[in-house]
Amino acid sequence: MPFGYASPEQIMRDRAEYARKGIARGRSVVVMQYADGILFVAPNPSKALHKISEIYDRIGFAAVGRYNEFESLRLAGIRYADINGYTYNRSDVTGRGLANLYAQQLGMIFTESIKSLEVEIVVAEVGEDPGRDQIYRLTFDGSVFDEQGMAVIGGQAEAVGSRLKERYSEGLPLAQALDAALFALTEPGGERPSPTQLEVAVLDRNREHRKFLRLTGPRLQRLLEEAAPAPAPPTEPAPAPAPETGPPIGPEGEIDTGSGE
Repeated sequence: MPFGYASPEQIMRDRAEYARKGIARGRSVVVMQYADGILFVAPNPSKALHKISEIYDRIGFAAVGRYNEFESLRLAGIRYADINGYTYNRSDVTGRGLANLYAQQLGMIFTESIKSLEVEIVVAEVGEDPGRDQIYRLTFDGSVFDEQGMAVIGGQAEAVGSRLKERYSEGLPLAQALDAALFALTEPGGERPSPTQLEVAVLDRNREHRKFLRLTGPRLQRLLEEAAPAPAPPTEPAPAPAPETGPPIGPEGEIDTGSGE
């Protein structure tokens, strides 16, 4: 054995562990269906570095991990979509095709490069009806998961996903879906992030042509107010307990001794 030899299995395990640690450092991103499309929610204080973006007319993109790495993947997806949409037809650009492209790139980099990409991404496509919506989650090694209804990536994904399942149901209105996403992203006992700390976008099937819409400013504020849990009604003070009554001890007032004094 030459000095420094490592088996292929050990190399793959080390690369996977390296990528998982990098991805876990970030904040989770929630992607979920709602009544009129697909909702993306991510805690993100930056106004310039987006975790959520548009790829094509009906396709959205969300990612966690190293920004420079998933930004290069996003740009590659846009080029793929533009070329295929121009060469053939805009309807030929699909979320499934884009997910396959990303899976090939991530898998090739994971197996052939010294360093794997520290990214996890979601490709979502909104359909004409909820049954045609597609959500694909891709991991750093090129694995593709066809998610049903919702997906969580990055950070404490398992814990966030468990909390999301408590609130998620099919056909939620946008405000209730946002409430469920914020509930999942907020740690128990913690405070919900403010609007300035959130990045929220939707793929709205009711919009013409481009379905992607970023929610900011007053519109996001109104949705957050609708999504805020209603305050508990004030409780009336309990009535004062009645004084305890016992057997009569004696008449009230001065005792008549019969002496006439």
